[in-house]
Amino acid sequence: MHQLIWFRTDLRVHDNHALASAMAGGPTLALYVITPGQWHEHDDAACKVDFWLRNLAALRQSLEAMNVPLLIRHTDKWDAVPAELEKLCRQHAVGTLHFNDEYGVNESRRDDAVEQRLEKAGVNVRRHVDQLFFRPGTVLTQSGGYFKVFSQFRKVCHERLHTAMPTIVAKPRKQTPVDIRSDAIPKHIEGFDAPGKTIRDHWPAGEDAARKLLKTFVDEQMEDYEQGRDIPSRPGTSRMSAYLAAGVISPRQCLHAALGSNQGEFDSGQAGTTTWINELLWREFYKHILVGYPRVSMGRAFRPDTERLRWEHNPEHLAAWQKGRTGIPIIDAAMRQLKTLGWMHNRLRMLTAMFLSKNLLIDWREGERWFMQHLIDGDFSANNGGWQWSASTGTDSVPYFRIFNPVSQSQRFDPKGTFIREWVPELKDLDAKRIHDGLGQKDLFEAGDYPAPIVDLKETRQRALAAFRDL
Repeated sequence: MHQLIWFRTDLRVHDNHALASAMAGGPTLALYVITPGQWHEHDDAACKVDFWLRNLAALRQSLEAMNVPLLIRHTDKWDAVPAELEKLCRQHAVGTLHFNDEYGVNESRRDDAVEQRLEKAGVNVRRHVDQLFFRPGTVLTQSGGYFKVFSQFRKVCHERLHTAMPTIVAKPRKQTPVDIRSDAIPKHIEGFDAPGKTIRDHWPAGEDAARKLLKTFVDEQMEDYEQGRDIPSRPGTSRMSAYLAAGVISPRQCLHAALGSNQGEFDSGQAGTTTWINELLWREFYKHILVGYPRVSMGRAFRPDTERLRWEHNPEHLAAWQKGRTGIPIIDAAMRQLKTLGWMHNRLRMLTAMFLSKNLLIDWREGERWFMQHLIDGDFSANNGGWQWSASTGTDSVPYFRIFNPVSQSQRFDPKGTFIREWVPELKDLDAKRIHDGLGQKDLFEAGDYPAPIVDLKETRQRALAAFRDL
């Protein structure tokens, strides 16, 4: 009987629990299911789908070097996956299916349906924890509930890491060849436009590229990460998010690389290292939230009371935000970076999200959807958590009365206007004092080169405060 490893967002052969378990159990086949309709429903970005395909091609090469064939199956949506897997298991005499757990409501329902169908068909199903350090349900409050506050969650995680540090699973050894050939990896999926060369060059595929990027970050940027991560014009972030979202590298590999630069310490020592490990724990926290509070996977606010907010319906303002034409330079620069690279600097994600949900008072779900439709590192839990934090509707969210001023934030974190000049070339000739404030560009927007600010920041701040006070 064959073992079957079903790959999803875990496109790697190193430190992959499901793959290691499958290959320890006998001759192994690998599977990836292409589901375009489901990807559209989940607002998966075209550049992310392309990234998956490029990483699948690299994964196929790695698997074939281990004599593991990679099979490709196509269904439009996940509801057809259980029948497709049962058919494949019968065709290739599969005795056990292995996969790594995913945590959204739709993902969990899909996996439960697969497990139920295959168990009835006589196929064993083994599910593994791989995306996370700790299985959801094992990091709980004293009363047995899921945490709502990150700092409390982090404290318990630190205690667990002291006694149960997650280990890295070795890459399995090459198996005896099986008489099954790999399927071709499509280079394009209909309905998802191929991204430009800029995005592909910026995000090379494969485990080797991911591990090289991680090593460069640890060796050259980790020490300054605490300060460098806030400067959008500098390469101060790890850029590992796309590789983590696709599972091309594991959070355990990232954790161990960070520990190696900090004498094995995760909560003391080098500030840059401890700050970055906290970012890994934020990622963990938001995935635990998906399990503990499934309403966030259903388009609902974590804080039910905020569902009473009266959001503005303003298609013109929404379109200006999407296009990077708000007249607020740092906001426009960030939104243009998103469209060009499929990625946005983390501090700017916070600023653009707060500008949309507070200054424009547009429903955060509009922004959450736009980000998912354009981010190469679009991860539902992290994206949702970040948007709800910024909109003051989520867990551990910023107090509603704390509304960041994008102009002062721009002056603080892009003091010379370097980032703005790169992404808003209309303003490249302005001096460092004038470049931050859209109100100072009257000569430009009168000439039609750059738009006037679409809102007054002070007035819209007061409007947002009033809206939240009325809850």
